[in-house]
This record gives sequence, structure tokens and C-alpha cells, in this order.
Amino acid sequence: MRELASKHKLNFVDSELENLKQKNLYRKLRYGIAKGSEITINNKKLVNLCSNDYLGIPTTKIQIKQLQSSSRLVSGNDESYKKLEDALAKHKSHQNSLIYPTGYMANLGAISAIAKKGDLILSDELNHASIIESCKLTDAKISIYKHNDMDDLSKKIKQKGKNKFVITEGIFSMDGDLSSLKEITDISEKSNAITIVDDAHGDFVIGKDGKGTPDHFKVAKKIDLYVSSLSKGLGSFGGYVSSHNNVIDLCINKSKSFIYTSALPSFLVEYSFKRFQSNREKQKRKLIKNTEQLVKGLKQLGYEINSSTQIIPIIIGDEKKAMEFGKFLFDNGIFAQPIRYPTVPKNQARLRISVTAWLSGTEIEKTLEIFDKACRRFFD
Repeated sequence: MRELASKHKLNFVDSELENLKQKNLYRKLRYGIAKGSEITINNKKLVNLCSNDYLGIPTTKIQIKQLQSSSRLVSGNDESYKKLEDALAKHKSHQNSLIYPTGYMANLGAISAIAKKGDLILSDELNHASIIESCKLTDAKISIYKHNDMDDLSKKIKQKGKNKFVITEGIFSMDGDLSSLKEITDISEKSNAITIVDDAHGDFVIGKDGKGTPDHFKVAKKIDLYVSSLSKGLGSFGGYVSSHNNVIDLCINKSKSFIYTSALPSFLVEYSFKRFQSNREKQKRKLIKNTEQLVKGLKQLGYEINSSTQIIPIIIGDEKKAMEFGKFLFDNGIFAQPIRYPTVPKNQARLRISVTAWLSGTEIEKTLEIFDKACRRFFD
């Protein structure tokens, strides 16, 4: 009887799942092994266009030490953190940095620590889910401005707030376009607002020495708080923030996603440091070359490409059609996952291509050949 009652209580879960399937929004995990430019799924080798390891830095072997098993404020801290945090602070031309277990946790921790009730947050409508959730934790007034719309930002920043924050991504993760950082920092300065940039997809990839999107626009000194990732361009694991000493001190004391979690294992911190010290410029040049080759080829095939970065979205629109498009690519040896609601707006489903330095010229040619076939099949 208890078993029957339990099943009855959870029947709503089946309904929820069926609803997702009917709307072509159901997701399931694929188990595969990624190595360089390839991924193997069910013994099938495919060209991997879903990796965020943009620079493809050659792997450095390191010795795995004992795992940290406590918060950094208890006993999970060691000198490897300080070495990497000092390097990251210098990389961002800021006073200090703080490492978090993930980039998502870095956003949650830093934004919720610095903003509070009575403040005003201006957030781009296409900001990442981690930024959206972080803003909700603050109790501040949240005002969403239209994507990269400086007129809308200028209007909405006039609202009352004890402290004002403008939050944007550097490179937007689903559209691959660049934030209008020059204009944003100008508007922030006029309103004495604090500018926060999540540069997870620009860090180590663009700008001089890979210093990121703000450096690319020559506004690095106007960014008050950076949030970034160690698992994208650097190809390691973890997240970090860079800012003034007092902001980092506040995060250490108020950031729940830093205080109440186990430390990132020190061998991963050391791994990040070694990749940070590697010849990233060589890999960056290869990434730029691959991106230009793929973008040029896709445009010649008739695809509308509006991205100038390594993130290339191909907008399909209909969720079902996007799933069919993705399956066609998979069947022909290309791994590019369909992205659907709620990650992107409804009827804005897309194939999100991530270009990496891992890709060879031959693999890019194969990719273009399959996308040519897909174009004629789905759009003619």
C-alpha cells in the first residue's frame, strides 16, 4: 500500500516530463568521452563543436595530492590558492582575486555579497542564468534593460537606488555577440554606478594577452568587479572574481557559496596555474584562425551569422526542427547540441557551435560539408 501511495504522490512528475516531451523541450544526458577535437558517444566518433575549452591548451600532467575536504575558512586553504589568485588579480589589473568552485558559484557569491535591499541592479535581458539567480538573492530592485540597448539602460539607470549596479556579460554565451562595454561604462560613470562584468567566455580568449572583453574595448580600468571562469578559455575547472581588496574581503565574509562549501581541490588550482602560464597566445591565434575559417564558410553556404566570436549560434527557431537538425548532424559525425527554452527564448532554438583551437582544417572542412547538406535538407 505504501508503494502504491508513493507512486500516486509522484504521478505529477510523469506529467511534467510528458509536457516537456510534447513541447520538444525534454533533455537527457549523453555519455561520451571527449579528447581534443573529437568526442566518442556510443562508440561513434564525432567532431566536437560543443566544447568550451576554447584555447585547447595541451594538457600538463600534475601530481594529484590529497583532496581538500573542508571550507577554505576552516582547513581547506593552501598556498596554491594565493599563487593563482595573485596571478589572476594581475591578469585583471585589480588588487585581489578569489577562487570559487565554479563560475556559477562565483556569480552567486559575489553579487549577493555586494548588493542588498535598497540598491538598484540594471541587468541585460540576455544575461546568464547564474546572474539572474544571483540578482534575485540580493533583495535589491532589479531592472532588466533590453539587450545591449544603451537608450534603455540610460533611461532605467535614473531610477532610485542607494547603490547602483550595471551587470552584463562580456561575450554573451548563447548569441556570441560582444557587450557594448564602452557605452556601458560611460553610462555607469555618469550615474556613479558599479560595473560588474561576467567575462567567462571572453577571458583568456580576446584582448591583449587574453585579458578579456574589457581590455578589448580598452575599458578594463572602469570595471569594478570581474566574474570569470577557469573552465572555459583556460580549460581547467573553477571560477573566480577580481576586484578591490575590500570587495574581496566582503566576499570572504558574506559570500555563502564561498563560505559554506568545500574548497576546490588544490591539484585543480595548480593545474589552472600551469595552464595560465602556458603559451596561450599561440593557441589564441589558432582559435582566431579556426573561427574566421568556419564563419566565412558558413556565410558562403547561406547561413546568417551575426557573431564575431568563437560562439556561433545558428538560429533554427522551432524546437522540433532544431532537434531534427541536431540529429542529422550527429548521424553525419558532427556533435553540436540543440539549445532550447528556457536557455534561450521560445521559438529561438538554435545550434550553438563552439569553435576551439583543437579543430584541424580537415575537421572544419568536414563540418562545412555536413552543414551544407543540412542547409539543403532543412531550408530549401
